[in-house]
Amino acid sequence: MELDLAEAFRNYEDKIVKQWVDYTLSSYKSSVFFKKSPDKFANPVGGNTREALGALFKLLAKNADPKEFAAPLDQIMRIRSIQEFSPSEAVGPIHAVKHIVRELLEKDKERKHLISELYDFEFAVDLAVLSAFDLYAQCRERLYMVRIKEIKTGTHILTDSKCPSNLLNKDTDAPASFPV
Repeated sequence: MELDLAEAFRNYEDKIVKQWVDYTLSSYKSSVFFKKSPDKFANPVGGNTREALGALFKLLAKNADPKEFAAPLDQIMRIRSIQEFSPSEAVGPIHAVKHIVRELLEKDKERKHLISELYDFEFAVDLAVLSAFDLYAQCRERLYMVRIKEIKTGTHILTDSKCPSNLLNKDTDAPASFPV
């Protein structure tokens, strides 16, 4: 009996999502911490990443309307947009699921033939990457607008002063810089 792609996705879903989450969390400087705790409140980066990628995989696997990708992608991009990632580093892990799926199917002799059927799935992933980039850009724009407002209103004096949180900056004599 030949298995179809939908069944392969169901059978491998946990493994795919686990590898995808692991890959994504590895891109953070504190990746060991983020990988340990699945609790969304004790570990918001790890918890939200797990939740969002799990939801996104379900949507990708069922070939959902790309508009449905917005919620889980937004959940990830809001976090990644305030980190020290370049745009390509921020959205890059979304693309990784294509390679994870191909690798798992290639190792499975019974399902190896399904690799030729991945076109729609991979196209959906490409659309998700583009949506993630748009969301990342929107989040960054909002951050810059907030920063501009702080400077215009003078509240940057409060946020950039020698308060305890600002002392965490590497160079304490320089004003706090906005993440680029």
